[in-house]
Amino acid sequence: MARLGTAVTAAARTAPAKTAVITGGAGGLGRALAARLQARGWHCALLDLPGAFGDLGEGAQQSLHTCDVTDAEAVARVVETIRGVRPSLDLVIYNAGITLIAPFERVDPAAHRRVFEINYWGAVNLAAAVLPDIRAAQGTHLAITSVAGFAPLKHRTAYAASKHALGGFFGSLRGEEAAHGVRTALAAPSFVATNPGARFDAQGIGRPGAAGDGVDEMTPDDAARIILRGLDRGCDFIPVGRVAGLAWWVNRLAPRFYERQMLKTIAGESA
Repeated sequence: MARLGTAVTAAARTAPAKTAVITGGAGGLGRALAARLQARGWHCALLDLPGAFGDLGEGAQQSLHTCDVTDAEAVARVVETIRGVRPSLDLVIYNAGITLIAPFERVDPAAHRRVFEINYWGAVNLAAAVLPDIRAAQGTHLAITSVAGFAPLKHRTAYAASKHALGGFFGSLRGEEAAHGVRTALAAPSFVATNPGARFDAQGIGRPGAAGDGVDEMTPDDAARIILRGLDRGCDFIPVGRVAGLAWWVNRLAPRFYERQMLKTIAGESA
């Protein structure tokens, strides 16, 4: 498989474009990843909820597909549609997600389950639908997880659990799919300002990138650049940003120290 960062040559322009399927593709990180891939000559099939695409339009390098990723049958239908018009499905980016910020004692179990339905089961539904296509293309599964997927993060029990589950699923899938020539990678951003100022509902559920306690936030485009650079380099795990990289090493080497610093820095508590 050619590196994702390979420049678009004259010959490549006349060849069928590779295809990336991106959930949560209407805005934020999904849209930034699509823009960078399209600049490299890729076609991006973007999945998002009805009404999410706004002024986005379709074209030679982009197709839009309304889909609730928690509906496995709907996901399968959308994949069948994309499969029918594209020569291959080469990269799938599991980016759709929500966050939930609240103390566990106040978390509604229904909200907790909703986080898992979108963040975890939404990705599993898509992975099941595209499995034969990614094998045929010897392509790549890329799951967008989070710092909360490998380390504790206060007031995010449901969110962190869903991201840990995502890491466990795709980390295990990597071993199964390697025999088919398939890559499986995880990218773990820290704080990406995708929806600054967005409202949270009464249950504490909000769009990703809307938290008010972010540290060293980066733009979606900066995060997309780091993620694609990590894929170009063949990384299986990509910490996205300085906070993510530091958190990864500190949590591995001194988990209790990491937790104290997280509480102090993010929650404003004394260590």
